[in-house]
Amino acid sequence: MIDIDTTSSTPIYVQIVNSIKEGILKGLFEPGEKLPSVRDMAKMMTLNPNTVQKAYKELEREKVVVTIQGRGTFISEEYKPRKDEYKLNEVKEIFKKGIVEAFYMGFNKEELINLIRNLIDEMEGFDSNDRNKGFE
Repeated sequence: MIDIDTTSSTPIYVQIVNSIKEGILKGLFEPGEKLPSVRDMAKMMTLNPNTVQKAYKELEREKVVVTIQGRGTFISEEYKPRKDEYKLNEVKEIFKKGIVEAFYMGFNKEELINLIRNLIDEMEGFDSNDRNKGFE
């Protein structure tokens, strides 16, 4: 459900946030679906509950989830993606680093674009092998 890499330099709470967002995009989490409680999630993932709480608070700040006192934390039914200038700059920096690495690995522009398309297809649950079927 949620992948955590304890050897990564990315903080664990950020990995939780990113995994839940990815799960929503892939349809693994539906709007209105209840997430495990902080305590249950911490137990399942053998993490400190404060780490999970921090992730849930960030998701709530971004309006990805809503917490209803006494009922739990739910995937927001009204979440609308928004272009946040700070986040956009963060994404640009991540892309720049990835592009530099890909070019140093020997990728050309076309191969890099295909790689990105395949990753987007994967996020949307589309089989990239089906991309060109019927369009040849």
